[in-house]
Amino acid sequence: MKLQERKELVEVALGKRAADLVLTNGNLINVFTGEIYKANIYIYKEYIANVIPIEEDTFIIGENIVDLKDKYVAPGFIDSHVHIESSHLTPNNFAKVVIPKGTTTIIADPHEIANVLGIDGVKYMIEKSKGLPMNQYFLIPSCVPSVLGLENAGAEFAPNDIKNMFNLERVLGLGEVMDFMGVINQSKRMTKIIDVAIRKGVFVQGHAPGLKGKALAGYICGGPISCHESTDGTEALDKLRKGMFLDARESSISKNIANIVKVIKTIKAPRNLTLCTDDREAGDLLKEGSVNHCAKVAVKAGLDAIDAIKAITLNPAQEYKLDKIGAIAPGYFADIAVLDSIRDFNVVKTFFKGKLVAKDGKLIEEITSKILEVEELNSIHLKNLKLEDFMIKAPIENGELEIEALVYLNKNDLLTERKKLKVKVLNEYVDISDSPELNYVAIINRHKKIDNISLGVVKNFHLKKGAVGTTYSHDSHNLTIIYNNPLEALIISEKIKEIGGGIVVAEKAKVLKELHLPIAGMLSKNSAEVLSDEIKEMNSILKEMGIEAESPITRPSTIALIVIPDVKISDLGLIDVKTQEIIKLFDEHGINNIF
Repeated sequence: MKLQERKELVEVALGKRAADLVLTNGNLINVFTGEIYKANIYIYKEYIANVIPIEEDTFIIGENIVDLKDKYVAPGFIDSHVHIESSHLTPNNFAKVVIPKGTTTIIADPHEIANVLGIDGVKYMIEKSKGLPMNQYFLIPSCVPSVLGLENAGAEFAPNDIKNMFNLERVLGLGEVMDFMGVINQSKRMTKIIDVAIRKGVFVQGHAPGLKGKALAGYICGGPISCHESTDGTEALDKLRKGMFLDARESSISKNIANIVKVIKTIKAPRNLTLCTDDREAGDLLKEGSVNHCAKVAVKAGLDAIDAIKAITLNPAQEYKLDKIGAIAPGYFADIAVLDSIRDFNVVKTFFKGKLVAKDGKLIEEITSKILEVEELNSIHLKNLKLEDFMIKAPIENGELEIEALVYLNKNDLLTERKKLKVKVLNEYVDISDSPELNYVAIINRHKKIDNISLGVVKNFHLKKGAVGTTYSHDSHNLTIIYNNPLEALIISEKIKEIGGGIVVAEKAKVLKELHLPIAGMLSKNSAEVLSDEIKEMNSILKEMGIEAESPITRPSTIALIVIPDVKISDLGLIDVKTQEIIKLFDEHGINNIF
């Protein structure tokens, strides 16, 4: 704020100058005191000049006076942790969806696109988010690739790369430190990366799935101060007690808030609790909302409504040390969400920096965006594949043997376990045709100059027929295919190459549906409305094929997520997440055990 602007704001606060806008007769939610009371809000340019209880305000001075008619008035909502790429929308199209839901600020980690395009991907997200009627802040990805030596991505960030990117505009710190075992074991790579951030004095975001007790304490001492990976209240409580910022998550596939709230709702106004969306599809953003939906879920589960509002306003603002946002008070930016109620969190008006930008669920502020060079690149670089590439060669000619496999614990959770499973071998290749609970999985590196392909077997993925392939596959975003018939996997790989990235479903040796994601193999050029319809149709097909997850198109992307326990698969093979070792599919000492 310039000196002259500050002087004028003081004059408005004192009633010596007319406000540009006065919001009257609103039920103000005061996130500092936890009160709700009728108040008039005086706005001058981008700022709030004064907030006066209605019974004390005898003379309103303003150019434009808007009667809020007893609606609730909250600070603009803040999403404490989100990956824009998971919506498959560009930053500008993402903004068009979330602003009408009351979200005026997000903190995004662009590590998805960074794993494909490197520094150019990070710069693209920042450039594409310029000039929007909301704040889109960014964190620099800490783990590209997620775990060095366990997967190959399209880029590799060294400590010096990260240090240089801290100088980019709207960058707040270091993105989620997913290599939690690297932090605990004090690996050279993670220690140096975190040290760069600490010396710079920026925020260090965490990722600590299942960590408790001594392991959690060690992780925190290593540098990260937040976590969005808690799935139950006991784990969440330990993190809150240890001073971590707990970013409770309600994504399209991981719905954790209700379980967390059941345990922590008796805690008195936890200042280190925030709510976040993490990975949320375009359709869910349109239908349910952004962090306003997170707050609704939290309140329904028993969290005090004002605590829920703090968790999407003041708390995340303080988490990231964002000055003058997260509250409605003199000198703060006039970022405001007007609500019907504090139970359903239906937003009827959104103001950003003093300007009405959305009303009755519709964006009224025009958002335009120029086409950038990254949007015209083809990021799919696949070698010429053949049918045998999708067949698992066994160490015996015929019979049965045990194979190391990954097993999903349930239809929605990301967690898996490692198990040895009996499989048939026919003509030197693994044959699962008589095992309906099993599927093949292939991870094919799709980045330049790397031709790796790894194969495995997965149980409880629930793909009863056909095949599905995706180039949106956390975190390396190599081509992931889950299949029953190697021919259908080959067909999918060819189609993915043809369309330049996306999601493809095949059955009976033909393509059933394709979803084009041409920007880095993960983002659509379409609006949320168009994309949502495409995804809805794709999800319907996948459910018919047996995938009953909350988000069927997202399910395949989790199988390569080698930072979520216990076992996943990368382009280098089956990975033990906790020991950070590559697992051999067959036990060399047991290959003669034919059952």
